[in-house]
Amino acid sequence: MVKGISRRVIVVDSPDPRIFEQAIFIIRNDAAAGSGGVTSQQLVDQAVRIAKNYARTHGGTATKAKLQLTPWISALLGGAAIGLVWLLVCLI
Repeated sequence: MVKGISRRVIVVDSPDPRIFEQAIFIIRNDAAAGSGGVTSQQLVDQAVRIAKNYARTHGGTATKAKLQLTPWISALLGGAAIGLVWLLVCLI
């Protein structure tokens, strides 16, 4: 048996398709009726603003690449540090 419920939704295309394709907002029945003084255009504008804000804050371009020390680089840096200490000890 299928229960029929009517819902109003706003579908917003993504400003950055690498993050998501579309955002789907399910509108509450009392907000859709316009009883709170909110127009349909204001609902759409707010949905677009939320989608853009999410794409901006969760985008992959803002992250910086971290320097990763492999075991070989760590060994070379450690050997260089020990060699420098021995050199300083021998000069003193």
